[in-house]
Amino acid sequence: MTLPLSLPRIFKIGYMFDISSVNLIEAMLAPGIMISACGLLLLGINNKYSLVVNRIRVLEEEKLRLISQSHRQGLEDEQKRRLNSIQMQVIRFAHRIKLVRNTVFFYTMGVACFIISSLSIGGDFFLKSFDLQPVSVALFLLGMISVLIGVLFAANEVWKGYEIVKIEIVESEL
Repeated sequence: MTLPLSLPRIFKIGYMFDISSVNLIEAMLAPGIMISACGLLLLGINNKYSLVVNRIRVLEEEKLRLISQSHRQGLEDEQKRRLNSIQMQVIRFAHRIKLVRNTVFFYTMGVACFIISSLSIGGDFFLKSFDLQPVSVALFLLGMISVLIGVLFAANEVWKGYEIVKIEIVESEL
């Protein structure tokens, strides 16, 4: 096959590849990009997980200190309000941590679906006797649905975080 002389060298190299292998690589990149996107989402949500866990620990330490003080000498009204606020916040933080857990679970399931989808695309190329394209598409869609569910849990978690901040604001106004 003769190549036009006006094409740059980089395009001439591309003619050496069988077009089906180039298509295979392109097809396998879509799940790969989604794996990277989910990795970024997981990085962000894991940071939020750490913050929520640390906040629960700090509140629990303060609660134990106030309870210990109440047994020794009793609590003033302000300290009673603070203890009540802490207890309400811890309950809501416990719910938030479950939402973060669910978010991580569904993001991770999405990554697994994208990996298996990418592998099935490659398997479809090499295993000519099996038609794995429907499996590849189904796994990719399942991964997208899983990520969507994870995003919905993350959005719910953000809303619950706002409710906890409102508790702090109300307490500080009293």
